[in-house]
Amino acid sequence: MPGIVGLITKRPQDKSKAELNLMLATLMHERFYTSGTYINESMGLYAGWVSHESSFSDCMPIFNENRELVLLFSGQNFAETQVTDQLKRQGHEFDRSNASYLIHLYEEEQENFFGCLNGWFHGLLVDTQKRKLILFNDRFGVGRVYYYEGKDAFYFSSEAKSLLQVRPELRQVDLKSLGEFFSCDCALENRTLFSNIFLLPSGASWTFENVTLVSKGSYFSLDAWEHQDPLNQEAFFRAIEETFQGLLSRYFNVKQPVGMSLTGGLDSRMIMACLDLLPGQLPCYTFGGIAGETYDVRIARQVAEACGQPHTVLRLDQNFLSNFPVYAEETVYVTDGCHSVCGAHDVFFNRLAREIAPIRMSGKFGSEIVRGTSQFKTRLPSEALFDPDFYGYVLEAGKTLSNISGGNKVSFAAFKEMPWHEYGCLAIEQMQLTIETPFVDNDLVNLMYQGISTVSDPHQIPLHIIKHYKPKLLDTMTDRGFRGNSSYLVSRCSELFYGYLLFKADWFFNYTPLKYSRTASFLEQYNVGRLFTGRHLPARYCNWFRTEFSEYLCDVLLDMRTTTRPFFNSKSLERIVLSHLRGTRSYLTEINKALSAELICRRLIEDI
Repeated sequence: MPGIVGLITKRPQDKSKAELNLMLATLMHERFYTSGTYINESMGLYAGWVSHESSFSDCMPIFNENRELVLLFSGQNFAETQVTDQLKRQGHEFDRSNASYLIHLYEEEQENFFGCLNGWFHGLLVDTQKRKLILFNDRFGVGRVYYYEGKDAFYFSSEAKSLLQVRPELRQVDLKSLGEFFSCDCALENRTLFSNIFLLPSGASWTFENVTLVSKGSYFSLDAWEHQDPLNQEAFFRAIEETFQGLLSRYFNVKQPVGMSLTGGLDSRMIMACLDLLPGQLPCYTFGGIAGETYDVRIARQVAEACGQPHTVLRLDQNFLSNFPVYAEETVYVTDGCHSVCGAHDVFFNRLAREIAPIRMSGKFGSEIVRGTSQFKTRLPSEALFDPDFYGYVLEAGKTLSNISGGNKVSFAAFKEMPWHEYGCLAIEQMQLTIETPFVDNDLVNLMYQGISTVSDPHQIPLHIIKHYKPKLLDTMTDRGFRGNSSYLVSRCSELFYGYLLFKADWFFNYTPLKYSRTASFLEQYNVGRLFTGRHLPARYCNWFRTEFSEYLCDVLLDMRTTTRPFFNSKSLERIVLSHLRGTRSYLTEINKALSAELICRRLIEDI
């Protein structure tokens, strides 16, 4: 996955260079990656980078004219053209199509530079004149930086595994974080799954002088956004119409081809509504299952057709099923354990998407930022899965999440849910593609704070924008059955049927809660599940673990390496696996978490 990596130390050059090269090699997951190093021995800096070929960041390292300033930058910055125009007028030379202008923006803005940036990123600024280094990330913390403060060096990287490669003492699971993984799907509060490896907090600008960390600063304060004067509903709708439509040009003013990831919902449709496109200008695609068509596929095709754009269905196939062990282990390894094995299809899908375009535009995080929905919740596996001494960590995680989930909904989504809970899926996507979404643009997120308390129904926001710019897109219902141009009664009945009955039934037969598993098993005897599955969800892991994946499941979870883990109850784990295989009970949640945890131990700690 693209990112920067390095260490800051007074140790001898030979050893530091060797560690840097090993760390950098760990990030080289694909053939289309480019890489390089920047070493300043006098400042104790040994750093490197990995980029997608021809991407915004594929121009490292960046120097200013007198080469006193150096910038390593990974990610994207979505600036108005006026910014680069002004830098040109001030006499700076750079390539507008990549990140090379950023070092000149720092020259002009100095410490205000970081607050001027707009996107997901992290980087390292080197001021050779002042003998100063600044390690930074974006204000949301999505541009992840792992770090370890050792006695003889400070290590940093976009991937934890590179730190594990060079510091064997870090190769142990942090039990508190593992409990959070089982309960909340991720580690919380900038912890990681590995002892003594932590995450740089959001909006960080950490300063080093003479190889010493002298300041753990932050360039962004939430107070500025959370304490704005609210707009009334009418004024907010006018503002968001103009803001959303206006900022899209930043995301399409890129040198590489862009593909539109369309779903059956409203978030990607908002983007399509606000674009003024020529026929055939924007290739669109949707992820689909092995057999049949999901509502996502059917509806996205109609939206693309209404906008005059080509549409492709990217399907799971037998290659994915046959090679699931490879995809599962790659998912856990690449994401440092942040994405579970039941997300292995994301690797497959995004590789196909790259064949269409290296940049993927999507409505990602639209529902969280604009409509205030959230999937960041506690989901406890069966207590029987765990050793009693470890189960306390699982329960404690729920309390931790409860303590941090109060307050402003936009803040929770942008500064906790995105960088912690959603990072795993994003990491898989970024391994293959440059991911763009206008829903986390600084201007839009800032504006949402002004409307959160005055808009009576946030679900009206996308409808309002679509109706204003391209109302014909409301003729097509959403995957949840909403019909924008129908009467209230027709739309409500449609929502109840498609969005509640069919969606819930599809979910039920794929992610059956344990207390209903006997009922589900009974219904499956009469093939009732076939009437509902595959309409909304393209993957069927519950069934696949009983069929195509059963041998791999047994090889891993019934192996002695797994059953002797101190956090599992070995007898219960065996019973859970066999009961699921027989179809007498449904244990998808437990199997997903147990298999993922075991692969974390093997791929990231023992076999690294």
